[in-house]
Amino acid sequence: MATIQRRFIHQSFRALSHENPLGLPRTGSIPRMQRGLPERRKIKDVAKVVAVSSAKGGVGKSTVAANLSLAFARMGYRSGILDTDIFGPSIPTLFDLSGEPRLSSNNQLLPMSNYGVKTMSMGYLVGEDAPVVWRGLMVMKALQQLLHEVDWGGLDILVLDLPPGTGDTQLSVTQQIVLDAVFGSSDRVKQVCDEHSIDLLGDIPLHQNVGDDGQRGKPTVVSEPDSERAQAFMDIARMVGSKVGL
Repeated sequence: MATIQRRFIHQSFRALSHENPLGLPRTGSIPRMQRGLPERRKIKDVAKVVAVSSAKGGVGKSTVAANLSLAFARMGYRSGILDTDIFGPSIPTLFDLSGEPRLSSNNQLLPMSNYGVKTMSMGYLVGEDAPVVWRGLMVMKALQQLLHEVDWGGLDILVLDLPPGTGDTQLSVTQQIVLDAVFGSSDRVKQVCDEHSIDLLGDIPLHQNVGDDGQRGKPTVVSEPDSERAQAFMDIARMVGSKVGL
């Protein structure tokens, strides 16, 4: 009787023990796909990708992104900018562009260009006055298309204009594509950079013309190429280019 009881207890403990039914690794990290994350990959026909972000809105992030892409073009690189702000796209205004993009022969979106920079934005795909009221899954689908279904035709560098904040869109971008650099703006920049051993890429003069130029659809690097403000953008572009290996 005792032998039967011991055998029953032994079999019960075996039933309770985990047999790793999901096939998870016993050491190291769980693969991205098993964590529900997409496989990170490069954007087709794009050599380098730089993301411009900020923790809050209204700090000039899109203006910086636009001028940075224009600075790269002025340096002779094949430059593009992708507006990933689904709900508040601003690249059409900054580049004085409107209308719907055409489709390529393989059914991909063709960028719209101005000032020597290729651009793509949700602002081209919805009406200027049409509000985008979408749930998360639709936003993620639109973002996926913007990231991987645009025919850039070969770029040396693509600047991503991220929406403000640290939500789903920002996380999805960093999880889906290979980024070569990320930089942004916030208070106490120099102090934070020193505390975390982060390179400070530059300091853009606070001048009304920087914002006004963008609102007129002709950013500072184009409208005032010889100004101190434009030179600041050029200096940042040179530093970013050297760091990502352009």
